[in-house]
Amino acid sequence: MVSASSLCGVILAAGASTRMGTDKALLPWPPVAPGNTTFLSCAIQSLLPFSELVIVVAGNNEANVASVVYSNGASLVRNPAPERGQFSSLQVGLQEVLNRGRDAAMITLVDRPPASAGTLQTLCAAFRSRADEIWAVVPEYEGKHGHPFLIAREMMEVFLRAPATSTAREIEHQKQQHIAYVRVDDPAVTLNVDTPQDYSALSSTPRA
Repeated sequence: MVSASSLCGVILAAGASTRMGTDKALLPWPPVAPGNTTFLSCAIQSLLPFSELVIVVAGNNEANVASVVYSNGASLVRNPAPERGQFSSLQVGLQEVLNRGRDAAMITLVDRPPASAGTLQTLCAAFRSRADEIWAVVPEYEGKHGHPFLIAREMMEVFLRAPATSTAREIEHQKQQHIAYVRVDDPAVTLNVDTPQDYSALSSTPRA
């Protein structure tokens, strides 16, 4: 059984952010916090305590995000064709996990507030204690599934063998018998930011 300490964090950050109009990875988070923290830097810092290393998948924004990635102790890999969509970035990230000699991953998206440390502890505990037939642990909040999700080598291979036109959701539905859904009291796992309106709404939400 893979221990949580051997997990490799993967942050998908290669999107073009077309609807936002600016790179979502570099949006300040929290918006009114002192310092220079962003969605990307917060995502890295949230995963580092629970991962052996963190890999950020960038796209055409590689040059813009590189300094944030390296200054926060993460590694960077580029999706050479980010126009193929988010699933292609997932495949690039998982292949890099295997290239680094790891076989378990904790995957999240950059366009969201990071899940709480308590949530990540819960997910890692569920992953450590999972049965052999469980290949993935997915958080669930108010009936919705979200991120980060944790996957073992078996699910990584399923994702990597799938056509680039696939989606993670499609594969999740096909492999339901190998997935454990873990209820968490953390709305961040299902939130994401696509537009300035989304960001404004999150910015005005009181934080615990």
